[in-house]
Amino acid sequence: MSELLEFRNIVKTFPGVRALDDVSFIAKRGQVTALVGENGAGKSTLLKILNGDYHHDGGEYLVDGQEKNFRDPLEAIRYGISIIYQERQIIPYLSVAENIFMEEIPVNKAGIVNFNTLYKEAQKIIDEFKLPFKANTRVRDLSVAFQQMVEIMKAYRRHPSIIAFDEPTASLSDAEIDRLFEIINQLKKDMIVLYVSHRMKEIFRITDQVVILKDGKFVKQVPTADTTEDDIIRSMVGRNLGDIFNSLSRNSNSGDVVLRVQGIAADNVKNVSFEVRSGEIVGFAGLVGAGRTETMRAIFGADKKTAGQIWLSGEELAVKYPEDAIAKGIMLCPEDRKDQGIFGIRSVKDNISVIALKEILKNFLIDNKAERELARNGVKRLNIRTPNIDKHIGELSGGNQQKTIFARALATQPKLLILDEPTKGIDVGSKSEIYQIVCDLAKQGIAVIFISSELPEIMGLCDRIIVMCQGSITGMLNRDEAEEHKILKLAMQNM
Repeated sequence: MSELLEFRNIVKTFPGVRALDDVSFIAKRGQVTALVGENGAGKSTLLKILNGDYHHDGGEYLVDGQEKNFRDPLEAIRYGISIIYQERQIIPYLSVAENIFMEEIPVNKAGIVNFNTLYKEAQKIIDEFKLPFKANTRVRDLSVAFQQMVEIMKAYRRHPSIIAFDEPTASLSDAEIDRLFEIINQLKKDMIVLYVSHRMKEIFRITDQVVILKDGKFVKQVPTADTTEDDIIRSMVGRNLGDIFNSLSRNSNSGDVVLRVQGIAADNVKNVSFEVRSGEIVGFAGLVGAGRTETMRAIFGADKKTAGQIWLSGEELAVKYPEDAIAKGIMLCPEDRKDQGIFGIRSVKDNISVIALKEILKNFLIDNKAERELARNGVKRLNIRTPNIDKHIGELSGGNQQKTIFARALATQPKLLILDEPTKGIDVGSKSEIYQIVCDLAKQGIAVIFISSELPEIMGLCDRIIVMCQGSITGMLNRDEAEEHKILKLAMQNM
């Protein structure tokens, strides 16, 4: 049982970038230590050094006073270190039980997998987490949220002495977050817990101390009870959240109706009607399962609508597939950035140009010059931080991945842009950039739908707010009348 984890003057350099520069702090058993900072601050790099994925260039880290330097993640796991990354590391075609016991599958004397024991032991953990699925369920058949819980159970099963969570709640519902926090409060009694999150409410709810990093450097370490959200944000980015919204350059006038939806119905969507005007940012708020994503997928043709009509700039649309919507000027940036938004092993160039390949064909071949120009224009327009357009998108921060998805969408010159949770898992600094990008798009006359589960950004960014509950619209508010308690009341109206 480890009592103390200490980082001393840690340095890590990549070509052209010093990712960590003289970082020192201490984490103890019995506490949850938050690591906060903008994307690129060095949080994930530090975890990968601890885990043996990376090796530091300077400094040292010690566990209970003994210096450690694991050769690889397997050695770190065997020592008792588990890192739960934001990007899931599970095998979807195997069962929940096989994923949980990946390194220690029980076998009989003949070396054959003992499935009875495997499923029995895995089910004990599933029941302890109070989750509604069976050990023999294939992971690919679970929701994204439950897949994340499988990742957490896999680490929990190893009984580590040090456990680190990297944005673990990004795809979890409120009830699942409650259960996870119950488990973390139990875990910290027996192990050192590190917790990376951009969600300030979580930081103040679950952590005991906060370590703030900025541009790879240590800023300060402070007890959570002795700081405030504004103090943390100011230390991360130099200004508070209210200043971010107040400083946005907004569109002051909306134009004609671009999108009109009448009586849309689909799975978890019931008789939804609304309008969005050019240059307007319309927010969609609601609790998990409210039907916001399903409504937009039905409009975009990703899911089949069972009733209702859609008009775009006065023309009634017959959208059966996403390509129909794209051809008419509708683009959707999906909620699940990893699985539905990016091609992780492809370059920034490929991720931007994939939507417009037909437009850059020359004699039935892709015009490489035109493709590169398209990608460079997207990178410049949205200030995507990448060494070059040939960089693999999977190696960029979450904020820059999101901006690359925006650049792809804008390559089609859309009339309507639907953004589904575009700031999920993104730091405050990158969020502020995305907010201004959205406002700039509105000033260019694009109609924007902005879905978010974070009420402060819905209220701070959007011109109008549409609230949904259990598949139906329960109310609409203008920005000047929007208050958190009003939105929550509407979000629970049908419950």
